[in-house]
Amino acid sequence: MFTDTTAATPQPDIGELRRTVTVRNPTGLHARPAANIVRIGNKYPNVSLKISLASENADSSLPIMMFAAGADAEVALVACGPHKQALALLDELETFFDNNFAKS
Repeated sequence: MFTDTTAATPQPDIGELRRTVTVRNPTGLHARPAANIVRIGNKYPNVSLKISLASENADSSLPIMMFAAGADAEVALVACGPHKQALALLDELETFFDNNFAKS
């Protein structure tokens, strides 16, 4: 039998975490890395991701490519959601940027 424990389960800390990363790829943030950022973000469905100063969620690669971050550009990442998940998302994205957009 299924027991609903929702009322007894404490809500995780929800907030906004920020991190700044640098585009190391000489061709900048183009279509393939933008699509991979969306794929990484989709692994964390309870966290919304904002890129740079845009207010749009990063659930599509088009808005990410639109701000055309070139090589050596600093990009602000903002993750909103449960603390542990938001932190894990930012950690994974930071690694992705640090590895020159190579999947780990």
